[in-house]
Amino acid sequence: MAHESTEPTPGTTASPAPQDDLVTSEHSIKLPAGPLNYRVTTGTTVIGQEEVTDGVYCGDVPAARVFSTSYTVTDAAGQTDPQRPVIFAFNGGPGSSSAWLHIGLFGPRRVVINDVDEPAQPPYGLTDNLETTLADADLVFIDAITTGYSRPMEGRKDQEFHGFTGDRDIVGEAIRLWLTRNKRWTSPKFLAGESYGTTRAAALAGHLARRHGIAFNGIILISAVLDFATIDFTEGNEAPYVHYLPTFAAIAQYHGKHPGRSAEDVIAEATEFAYGDYSRALDKGKRLSAEEHADICSRLADLIGLDPEFVRISDLRVDEFTFFNELLKDQRLKTGRLDARWTAHQGKLSGEVLGDDPSYPMIQYPYTVGINELLRSEFGYESDITYEVLTGRVHPWSYKEFENSHVTTAEDLAYAMRMNPDLKVYVAFGYHDCATPFAASEHVLAHLRISEKSWNQIVRRYYPAGHMMYAHPGSRIDQLHDIADFVAWSTGRADKPESNQPA
Repeated sequence: MAHESTEPTPGTTASPAPQDDLVTSEHSIKLPAGPLNYRVTTGTTVIGQEEVTDGVYCGDVPAARVFSTSYTVTDAAGQTDPQRPVIFAFNGGPGSSSAWLHIGLFGPRRVVINDVDEPAQPPYGLTDNLETTLADADLVFIDAITTGYSRPMEGRKDQEFHGFTGDRDIVGEAIRLWLTRNKRWTSPKFLAGESYGTTRAAALAGHLARRHGIAFNGIILISAVLDFATIDFTEGNEAPYVHYLPTFAAIAQYHGKHPGRSAEDVIAEATEFAYGDYSRALDKGKRLSAEEHADICSRLADLIGLDPEFVRISDLRVDEFTFFNELLKDQRLKTGRLDARWTAHQGKLSGEVLGDDPSYPMIQYPYTVGINELLRSEFGYESDITYEVLTGRVHPWSYKEFENSHVTTAEDLAYAMRMNPDLKVYVAFGYHDCATPFAASEHVLAHLRISEKSWNQIVRRYYPAGHMMYAHPGSRIDQLHDIADFVAWSTGRADKPESNQPA
């Protein structure tokens, strides 16, 4: 392996220009189809920004060190294929590293996590990912600033990158630079984001098309949120109550509130009710008659598994934090937010505050061990600073671009699809995801200003799990097969995969 480092120039006293800090190593994995050899390059890349002051060009000024891990498949002679597809992947938060997609889904090494019925126990570990997406495309995992090992350059304010545009632009520049330095401009290109990473992916699709003329073959959106107005429970915004209802019903079904019925059946009924009678009832407000109110209350309570009297005094409006604590209150349990299949003792009773998410520690602990073990012990990258798997250090996050309006990147995605009619989109939903409810995403997709052709190039896939649906072993395998099919379709090697939306 090779480790690039910075040394002062002999005979000078000036500080040397910051250099990349990259480690390269060679690996192999035995897949069912045969051995796959690959090269890993991991570390920080110096990302510059061209600056002009008072009309005077000041050059490319170092702005940040962006940490990434790239996987490129090699042949018997150790050569890479410049025509091979490449996927640029990142998670969201804001404040999340790419560790989740890296060792949870796409990469050739994956964390051992098990599931709700048999959670993994410390000290955790890694194993080969026999369904790795590396078999179908090269992979580049990018950590946003202050996540992973990515940091601003010394002397730069971190607030420059802790916001919508600063974050988008620095990740976009990391992508452009990787394509340039690795001579991969002619490779089929994909973006893959999860959660806020889907917000970023949509923004990048529009930004990179406008700024650098980069057209993507496909965009992979996992647990998508493209319009925050659909999920933000603020006074006067009725939309989240409608969009969350099918997810609440699915969670109620999982926890035994709809005996003898399938999740798909319950979701179909909840979706029809949410966008029909329930939506109209919320629109009426105080104009709703007592009889109508009682009918809606009874049907809503039955679908989401709550006490009708509680729904009545809530005026037919139950937000996500209240739901977590109310659904299994008789058992003194609260459900998870990222994955509502998980439960924990309620602790302090409150209808307003979630407290600790029962699902997060079960995911956080194994992933923290896994990513630190992988980078240092298997790849040889050494750093004594904390690898920030998920951090609050990026907050407050700036959405100054959306002052007096809601945050949305739906139009960025629509623009990219209008300007590139061949762009394909895969969207993954988890039935039990209370961070980015599936109906909210479906609503946004259905309102994109795109052609019928582009609409038919969106593939939707549902999984019986949560926000990180790949934490569920069966869903992980299914999802990786689905993504392999999507990549093959997007590169002209296969027919369009089927969607499986329940409603």
